[in-house]
Amino acid sequence: MPTLDIENSIWDEGYDYIAFCDEVGRGCLFGSVLAAAVIMPKGLFIEGIRDSKKLSHKKREQLYEIIKKECIAMGVGMVSSEIIDKINIKNATKLAMKKAVMSLKDRDENNILPDYILVDAEEIELSIPQMAIIKGDDSSHGIAASSIVAKVLRDRLCERWDMKYPGYNIKQNKGYGTKEHREALRQYGASPMHRKTFLSKIL
Repeated sequence: MPTLDIENSIWDEGYDYIAFCDEVGRGCLFGSVLAAAVIMPKGLFIEGIRDSKKLSHKKREQLYEIIKKECIAMGVGMVSSEIIDKINIKNATKLAMKKAVMSLKDRDENNILPDYILVDAEEIELSIPQMAIIKGDDSSHGIAASSIVAKVLRDRLCERWDMKYPGYNIKQNKGYGTKEHREALRQYGASPMHRKTFLSKIL
């Protein structure tokens, strides 16, 4: 279960604004990769927060609203499937994370620059002190919170994308390569939002 142990040690070093960052959609065949960054108040622990993949849709939505209300700042970064195909998914993920951190805003829409970044498993190309934690959403409360924000926002986008490109059931599979999704690709071909570099073994 995620705890505050890692962030407490960083707050104790004198850092005030830790940006917690995670992404969702890295392994999808369709759509943008999306990263979220949140700055949480010192010492705040929200009961129930854990890796977004281990929560029900309903619970994620409930926790997202609490995080949105309680956080100091929130930011989102997206990189399109077209750019993913050009620069590869690893670089696209790092770019989405950078965008998320640089877009952090408080409730009054003021930009907030963090003085430290805790990120899930990646290094963000910013000259801000940072720590990458493997499976950070399992150990850091703040990273788990950012994983929930990222998952909720991308799932909502999937509902919109599903209406734009029906036939692939993106609302249900979220763009991942389920059997149904792969069969739809063989039947209809790729949409403009599919990641072409991910489809060579399917098409």
